[in-house]
Amino acid sequence: MTTKAVFTMKLEQELRDTFMAEAAASDRPAAQVVRELMRGYIEQRRQAREYDAWLRRKVEAARADRATGRDFSNEEIEAEFSDARDGLQRQAKE
Repeated sequence: MTTKAVFTMKLEQELRDTFMAEAAASDRPAAQVVRELMRGYIEQRRQAREYDAWLRRKVEAARADRATGRDFSNEEIEAEFSDARDGLQRQAKE
């Protein structure tokens, strides 16, 4: 891979020295480790954005259902599934 940009950053000397020692201990260039960390961070942020968008869509859909009267209380849901469980248990006994 050819270098297309130089990335300069300020950090504590102890952090730099410890990082360089760990990279050397794993027989990997520090630049490679930094690139992997950056790619991991980018992927983590992409996944977080996708999850946030998914959750926002779910909340908006739930709000739309509620606004149109297509919502159910917890008690109604519990009663429906209780009836379904009872029916399955009766079938299993037969």
